[in-house]
Amino acid sequence: MIVYGKQIVFSILEKHPSIVEEIFLTKEIEPKLFRKFMDVGAKVIRPDNKKAQALAKGGNHQGFLLKIKPYEFATIEDIKKKDFIVVLDGLSDVGNIGAIIRTAYALGADAIVVSGLKNLNVAPVVRTSSGAMLDMPVAEVHNPNDLMNELKQLKFTLVGADMDGVEVTTLQRQKGQKIALFLGSEGDGLSGKVKKKLDLKVSIDMSNNFDSLNVSVAAGILIHSLIKIK
Repeated sequence: MIVYGKQIVFSILEKHPSIVEEIFLTKEIEPKLFRKFMDVGAKVIRPDNKKAQALAKGGNHQGFLLKIKPYEFATIEDIKKKDFIVVLDGLSDVGNIGAIIRTAYALGADAIVVSGLKNLNVAPVVRTSSGAMLDMPVAEVHNPNDLMNELKQLKFTLVGADMDGVEVTTLQRQKGQKIALFLGSEGDGLSGKVKKKLDLKVSIDMSNNFDSLNVSVAAGILIHSLIKIK
């Protein structure tokens, strides 16, 4: 799996050097910095720009690329042991998924579940999450309804983002209450089947007359609000 860009490359070198298999550098760097790459113990390759562009599939690699080990998804059994999880229902935009993972990790959510996708393209999500995907448990499920049934049995409160829901800052969370926050796609929102199984719908109060927020922005507000009231 190839990831690229100066920020994500340096983040992985610092926090996860063991997953690095090959390093690609297209520009000369100062000796002190080059030693950091050498200390990882992976092979350093100097591709020409055409090869680098092909590896990055046309993305802005900034001269820094890594080949890293395949991502290992968490199991649903691991996820069910957590107290606050975020479930993405049908989101497909890797930019939004990465941003939500980054925000969820920063705000203290325990795990992410990606549902309703046949195959998540992991590399751009690692990049757009600024590496947070490597630090946070992320699982995949194809059928969110089965997951909801299992979470209900484990006494999770199933909360969904919906414009018709109660304003999130008015809620009171009981001590020890386990929450699964469901977020729908930006175009369609939560699916009808998911909405029917929710225990609670929540919304964000708008000061101005505007119909919606980007799903990753809404996720940040909802996660912060729900965690803050614990």
